[in-house]
Amino acid sequence: MKDDVVLVTGASSGIGAAVARELGKRGARLVLAARRKAALEELAAELASRGVAAIAVECDVTKDGDPEAAVAAAVERFGALDAVLANAGFGVAGRFEALTIEDHRRQMETNLFGVLRTLLAALPEVKKRRGRIGVVGSVNGYVGTPATSSYCMSKFALRGLCDCLRVEMAPHGVSVTHLAPGFVESEIRFKDNRGKLHSGAKDPVPSWLVASAEDAAEEIVTALERREKERVVTFHGKVAVFLQRHAPWIVDAVVPLVDADRRPDRAGR
Repeated sequence: MKDDVVLVTGASSGIGAAVARELGKRGARLVLAARRKAALEELAAELASRGVAAIAVECDVTKDGDPEAAVAAAVERFGALDAVLANAGFGVAGRFEALTIEDHRRQMETNLFGVLRTLLAALPEVKKRRGRIGVVGSVNGYVGTPATSSYCMSKFALRGLCDCLRVEMAPHGVSVTHLAPGFVESEIRFKDNRGKLHSGAKDPVPSWLVASAEDAAEEIVTALERREKERVVTFHGKVAVFLQRHAPWIVDAVVPLVDADRRPDRAGR
């Protein structure tokens, strides 16, 4: 992907920031998009110090027009857009009966409709370049776990979207890669149901089960480069998806132990 222009949403932290760094190592030119402009500018400056061309664009994927502005900024600065990684997202947690329609709507507005806005804005330019689309889903797009009904719905939906879009984009030479991380170092487990960050909260996931953002980013960028159909990221994620497909009774026995309802400050109320 050397010299490719890549738009990365959710680039201010976690997987998005790590992917931006990995793309920079491989010679890509970057459009960093997220709500936190200051964090984006800091990352862009870091990348620039390493000789990577990058711009920071404030972008809220839940707002009509913001993804279009990010694409326009890419074309204005670099003259084209070769690839997009739709990565922005967060997780609503809680038992199904404890959640409200508003909780589900908020989850879908970011995780599903935010991706739709991003792809609809980017596709005209990406098609011109016979480029690449990457969508960051989750292992929870294959395996349901307690207290993640809203999050799982959004991630299962993304997997279906990728399967449909892959067929539609094939005649245009555009690849569609579905990326499914397991537990990765990021802020997602420290945000409540309104997306507010609780940085001092204890991680409910054991540290030995959490992959580094850098390792995840390397897998993600490799999958994009190779135009893979899908890539499950992290070893434990690969095991979970394999068992769900081939030995679902094992998954049924284990998933009650993985309870997102234990996430700190999950309610945000």
